[in-house]
Amino acid sequence: MTVEAKFYRDTWAEINLDHISYNVSETLRLLPENTKLFAVVKANAYGHGDVQVAKAAVEAGAQGLAVAFLDEALSVKRAGLSVPLLVLGASSPQAAKMAADRQISLTVFQKDWLLEAEKHLEEGQLLRVHIKCDTGMGRLGVKTPEELNELAAFIHRSPKFFLEGVFTHFATADDLSTDYFEEQYGLFASMVDSLEEKPPFTHCANSAATLRFGKTHLNAVRLGISMYGLSPSEEIKQELPFPLKQSFSLRTRIVHVKKLKKGEKISYGATYETSEEEWIATLPIGYADGWLRKLQGQIVLAGGKRVPIVGRVCMDQCMIRLPEEMPVGTEVTLIGKQGEEEITMDDIARKMETINYEVPCIITARVPRIYKRNGEIVEIVNPLSE
Repeated sequence: MTVEAKFYRDTWAEINLDHISYNVSETLRLLPENTKLFAVVKANAYGHGDVQVAKAAVEAGAQGLAVAFLDEALSVKRAGLSVPLLVLGASSPQAAKMAADRQISLTVFQKDWLLEAEKHLEEGQLLRVHIKCDTGMGRLGVKTPEELNELAAFIHRSPKFFLEGVFTHFATADDLSTDYFEEQYGLFASMVDSLEEKPPFTHCANSAATLRFGKTHLNAVRLGISMYGLSPSEEIKQELPFPLKQSFSLRTRIVHVKKLKKGEKISYGATYETSEEEWIATLPIGYADGWLRKLQGQIVLAGGKRVPIVGRVCMDQCMIRLPEEMPVGTEVTLIGKQGEEEITMDDIARKMETINYEVPCIITARVPRIYKRNGEIVEIVNPLSE
């Protein structure tokens, strides 16, 4: 299979599935024998590709999958994997029957939701649910042991529900300061202790907690950002128990090269002016691809050298200043390694004044994804050609 088999533009993302497998396998080494790892593949696997990442994660040993919304769960179901699949966010009670039919577990946190969902479930149907506890995130969840026990009791009484799990989410597990994390963990532990009957899954650890705090492993963890080879935050990088391997690279090719005289302007707003004779190359990627205008001035790699983006990033194109003439077709690395140089996801996040989570998520679907194993292409996904 070749790049040309599925798309014609000179811009693509590469997903190294071996790195996904490595990050999952190394995390599993940290966990107790009976602790399950749920691979979080929400937001199209953080922009990497939900089905492809789900398969790689399960093959590497993940025993469950998690997404944000039911529509995402239905997409992941296409992978045909026989592991638990949990929707972490809110779902419509009218969708309870569909979820039960497809053996998708839903998150619950309101008795009224359960009462309404019960009406949509047929006799003999069983919907698996996880109760979300709000221990300080302020999003979804019950806030007291009394609320938790009321929901658990209702679920146990109903023939249409099965309490599969209880969970919470940490707000600051990726901070060096652990005070608020400890407060949340203590509250969750007390809420779980108040249950007379514990569910099969009790989970609270996101990537940061999984890699930093062994006491949070309980009987399940949720591995998200670190499965993709990214640290949950810059400040805890030095505390990680093993080196993560970034899976996502973004590449393009030069489509035009020109030599400009001193004083010539580049791109919208004429914000860049050549200070001498300069070689300028055009790249076919822009903010409609998720390569945002904030990236003006960002360094990329061309011919193994670090070169800057000059002028404003356009909707579909941007320009770079070359140290010398390079031929049309020269590969340019925007994120990833080229020769001895590397542009990391964290580099791009800093330039965009955001976090590394956001960067792959905003690279749009019109950028084809190429999946590799052992350096070889195993799949190409391009929604524009399908």
